[in-house]
Order: sequence, then C-alpha cells, then structure tokens
Amino acid sequence: MQHKFFDSSEPMLKVEYFYHTSEKVSDIGIITFSEKVIEWMLRNYKCEKVAEVCCANGARAIYSASVNGCKVAFYMSLIGSAVAGSCIEDFAYLTGATKFIMFGSCGTLQSTKTEGKIVVPQCAYRDEGLSYHYLELEDEYLDMPGWEKVENFFNDKKVSNIVGKTWTTDAIFRETKEKAERLRQEGCIAVEMECAGVQAVCQSKGFELYDFLFASDHLEEGEWKNHLLGTSEEYDMQIMCMKFALELAVFLSGI
Repeated sequence: MQHKFFDSSEPMLKVEYFYHTSEKVSDIGIITFSEKVIEWMLRNYKCEKVAEVCCANGARAIYSASVNGCKVAFYMSLIGSAVAGSCIEDFAYLTGATKFIMFGSCGTLQSTKTEGKIVVPQCAYRDEGLSYHYLELEDEYLDMPGWEKVENFFNDKKVSNIVGKTWTTDAIFRETKEKAERLRQEGCIAVEMECAGVQAVCQSKGFELYDFLFASDHLEEGEWKNHLLGTSEEYDMQIMCMKFALELAVFLSGI
C-alpha cells in the first residue's frame, strides 16, 4: 500500500502558517542531534540566536555563526525521520537555507567495514513512513546524491571514510534479526533514523543534503552491542563531526 501514500494535491497545512516572519540568514544549515554539540558551539564561536523551530512540546533555537567568512545556521533537530523532516521545512523557511549538512551516530551492520571510518550514505533503505509522503515509490532505496561531494571532502582531508547503503528506520525496537541480516546481504553497512526521510523532504523541495555518520553501536550476529553510546569517546566524535561540518560548509560555499 506504500505507493498510495504519495499525493500531489495542495497541502492543507503550510509551514508559513505557523510563523509570522522569516529572513535570509544563510544558504547553509547544519543539523546536529546532540545538545552537547550546541553547547560546544556556543562556547567556542560567537553565535547569535536568529529564530526558533516551534512545536507543541517546545521550541528548538536556531543559531548563526561565521566560520572563515562563511555564515552558517545550525540547530539541534528532533530524532527520527518524521520530526527531523518537519524541522527541515521549518528551518528552511526561517533561515532561507537550501543546503543542509546533517551528521550523527548510527549503528553499524558491518563493523569490519566501518571501524574507524566516517560513514557516507550513498542511498538509504526506506523503512520509515515520511519519505513515501514526499516522493512516489520508485525504489525501496532512495539515492543520496550529495554523497560524492562529502566523499571528496573527506578524501581531500585524508579522513578515512566508507561510502555505502544505510537502513533508515524510526522503529528502533523493531530492528529485527532477520531484517538486519537481509539488508546486510543487500549491502547495507549501517542503520540510522533520518537519512531517507530527510533526503525525501530535501529532494521534494529542491534542497541539497550532505550527510555523514559515525558508528556508535553494533548490530551483528543477531545481537546488539554498545560501542560508544554515552561515553566520552562519543562526545569527542560528535565534536569532531561538528568541526567537519563547519569545514564542509566552507567547502560547499566555495570560499
């Protein structure tokens, strides 16, 4: 029934109905899922609060900062495709951003391939609901066309990385043994919660998405094992990824 989810008629709700004003802040937006990353940015850069992504259970601040002559906007997204995708619509309207850099942790399905490497999603398995409302069902995998620029960026920096398929699901407690094995056999190297949904929103709106990940836990041999979640090493990786995102923003801006 998935093919019936998509409908091209006029939406009844639009993002502009919820906000009184919008302004051009930056072409580039950075999306993190870590509060500690936001705190690090506020300590280390001159940041200005420029807007808020609002929802029924609270608001998420949007900040701007200048990095090597490149002005970027950034915020902490809610987790999961449905809400992360909605946040993109809000964020784009409020800041005028059309290029988005998103990063965060993931679970590895093939640790021998991802160990010590940045994971660059090339396409994402659409095991969530949001993408089917933004794009028609043509394939169960959704291409992530920004991957080549992300790979080139990391290669230029001589940062070890691997390009591959990911599995996007909002149902973390339904990451089952058989499905994980099937997707591993199809070439998926990681599981995450946002790529397919956020890519679908960006693609439908004409935005660009550039995504990269790091493995924080393992889902192999039919069981789950923690690796970095909740550790100081995970914090260090989150901060390192934010530094990469800021450099990637400058790289994408052509400065």
